[in-house]
Amino acid sequence: MARDPICGMYVDETTATIKSFKYGKNYYFCSENCKDQFEEPEKELKRLKVLLTLSWAFTIPVILFTYLIHFEYWAYVTLIMASVVQFYPGLRFYKGTIDAFKNRAGNMDTLIAIGTTAAWGYSAGVVIFPSFFPSTGIYFDTSTAIVSLILTGTLMEHLTKSRASEALSKLVSLLPKTANLVKDGQILEIKAEEIKVGDILLVKPGDGIPTDSVIIDGNTSIDESMITGESVPVDKNVGDRVVGGTVNSFGAIKIKAEKIGSDTTLSEIVETIRNANSAKVPIQRLADKVSSYFVPAVVSIGILSFLYWYYIGHIGLTFSLLVFVSVLIIACPCALGIATPAALMVSSGKASENGILVKGGEYLEIANKVNVVAFDKTGTITKGEMEVTDVISLSSIGVHEILKYASTAEANSEHPVGKSILRRAKSENIDVKFPDKFNYIPGKGVSCKSDREILVGNRDLMTEFGIKTEPFESKIKQLETDGKTVLIIALDSEIVGLIALADTLKDDSIKAIAALKSLGIETWMISGDNEVTARAIAKKVNIENVLASVKPNQKLEKIEELQKGGNVVAMVGDGINDSPSLAKADLGIAIGSGTDIAKETGGMVLMKNKLYDVYISLKLGRKTIRKIKQNLTWAFAYNAALIPIAAGALIPFFGAGIYNTLPFLAAFAMAFSSTTVVSNSLLLKRFKP
Repeated sequence: MARDPICGMYVDETTATIKSFKYGKNYYFCSENCKDQFEEPEKELKRLKVLLTLSWAFTIPVILFTYLIHFEYWAYVTLIMASVVQFYPGLRFYKGTIDAFKNRAGNMDTLIAIGTTAAWGYSAGVVIFPSFFPSTGIYFDTSTAIVSLILTGTLMEHLTKSRASEALSKLVSLLPKTANLVKDGQILEIKAEEIKVGDILLVKPGDGIPTDSVIIDGNTSIDESMITGESVPVDKNVGDRVVGGTVNSFGAIKIKAEKIGSDTTLSEIVETIRNANSAKVPIQRLADKVSSYFVPAVVSIGILSFLYWYYIGHIGLTFSLLVFVSVLIIACPCALGIATPAALMVSSGKASENGILVKGGEYLEIANKVNVVAFDKTGTITKGEMEVTDVISLSSIGVHEILKYASTAEANSEHPVGKSILRRAKSENIDVKFPDKFNYIPGKGVSCKSDREILVGNRDLMTEFGIKTEPFESKIKQLETDGKTVLIIALDSEIVGLIALADTLKDDSIKAIAALKSLGIETWMISGDNEVTARAIAKKVNIENVLASVKPNQKLEKIEELQKGGNVVAMVGDGINDSPSLAKADLGIAIGSGTDIAKETGGMVLMKNKLYDVYISLKLGRKTIRKIKQNLTWAFAYNAALIPIAAGALIPFFGAGIYNTLPFLAAFAMAFSSTTVVSNSLLLKRFKP
């Protein structure tokens, strides 16, 4: 059995008549409404907004006229308004019912259509032929309110799903629109889509890489954070490959195009997100599942009750017809219609209070089931920027002087490492002086001259200037084992100190991981950063499961592997490189300080940038779904309890005349049921993280 990608209903592929071929596969639908939403979401969204506005514009006056404002011919006015709602905005439920019959299945559309039609039809009969009916009770408020409530929930779902296409558009926009083509000794500006495999392109400092290529001339540092999530630019030399959409930080380079169009890495990420979003199976709604049995049962009970009381009970056609209508009205999902929205409204408000944006009710239900949480490292568990953690003196020169000389060497630097040193110097009130001479050596460090010759860089830089690092290797390796980047400081060809930098933990990372483990949740770190750094960070926050040095598609593969093991997986990330895995995970949780693409791909967004809010999200999801299930249980129990009464269980005791008062009792019971559901939902306000 296939699943409708919009509503989650089961559809038999062998008999289904409504299907669509998209993203390289066939999708099956329970109704034309679901198909339209899948194929043309923007058009369907616009139409739904118009229908919802009209529906509420007529529903509110109908309710006011029914209970508060009475005037001459008010019943006829409500009949006209209710008819508009029933057969214009409510037409979609009739279409859904017809489609459900074609697919031999009952769904919420069927129950809504039958229930609202019964309420509207009986009420219309009372207004037009009052002498034919023993009761003057009308139910236009019930039929219109149910249609408006269900349409409101549908609109919220549409708004959430429309964000996916926006995220894809922003990903594509990362690629430069133009490129500098080197041809016959000239540099020609061409459109990016005109690039051909084998073209030689010039990329200047600060420009984006136009397509996946290999460097054939020059060296530089490339900001690959969108692909790897690593905060430090990666040094690149002749022969190294560069990815389209990444940014050239420093030197001018010439590259040879290797992949273009749909074959590029960024295009693959776009396609991965698109497929993951479309393939993600929506949660199966409990109401739909029960409705598949409940709908035929209610109709059968109504027909059998009519036949029994007309042919056996001999209460007459009018009262027998009233029995049939009463069964359908009582079964109409009034409390059921607000059981889920009421709980979600309170829960969403509670989430907002805690800085958590929940994009749809389905994400709270998934949060209730999550048993594995996978984290990105950079910008998620860590702050996402380099900080100086250690300044170590290896000579008679003090720590303050070492930092002063290092800041002088980095005064002209635009590299994140250099900026981190300058921030530390300023925090210690060091007056940074610009050097007389400055030379950046790609992949190694910087050299400059002030009052002394200053070198700041790695081992390769020291080797180039004939300086031996062996006497200090044990200290350097100790810092590197902790996942830190180590810079060696030399003055006049003599090593005088070390500066260690690292992407430091967020303040609440340790607390967040501990809280998740208290819920019995397994934790993973899946990072594009190197193995040593990733494991050092994982050890600090007590995460045992680590996968490092991975690309976006490898992150996604790990998520799939965990899912195939029967787990419900949440992915927490902040970067473009996390987008495919955020989309593929059962629940994507995006960090609020992250990229727009990550935030739009995730089902939840942590606006306060606090990792502990992951725990709060999952905890709130568990509480919310518990309330929804309680509400649904009450709503169905209410229907089940009142259906026998509507079917005539009281006639032997009070006679057929009971139907003169039954409508008022039904109205009271409906109000009581709805009040109970809302009151139960409001208890979520007591939730405390």
